[in-house]
Amino acid sequence: MNDIGTPLAEADYIGATAHELREKRAAAKIAAGVNQRTLFQRRGRIVLHPDLLVLTSWSDNSDLTLTRADIAGAETRFTHLYGRFLGGLLNAGQPLILNTSEASADEVYLLINHRGFLETTDDRAWQKRIERWRRG
Repeated sequence: MNDIGTPLAEADYIGATAHELREKRAAAKIAAGVNQRTLFQRRGRIVLHPDLLVLTSWSDNSDLTLTRADIAGAETRFTHLYGRFLGGLLNAGQPLILNTSEASADEVYLLINHRGFLETTDDRAWQKRIERWRRG
């Protein structure tokens, strides 16, 4: 990463695009009941800077760098691509979904600081953080 200032926040993530989740076969979804990494094969650090949101190692060890204008919205919810059956019965397992204008990512599903045994994440806190950041 280039010198873009001290991060406001950072954490580990596992992630996938909506397209990637859509392409997963039934066997991968069944295996995800044991290990979410089966579905979310991208992993790295989410780093929030004053002017950029960076997902390190997004593809072929290159980062996905997004500006405020690149992100149309951030929300936590279950969808038909990643539902309660996969994410756990508690709302704590809802993925963070970033709607982006980035053609290579489009809709990004993230599990931030995912704790597999409990199926919990820090996604709700990050959703609030990103929404505050987007408003400037």
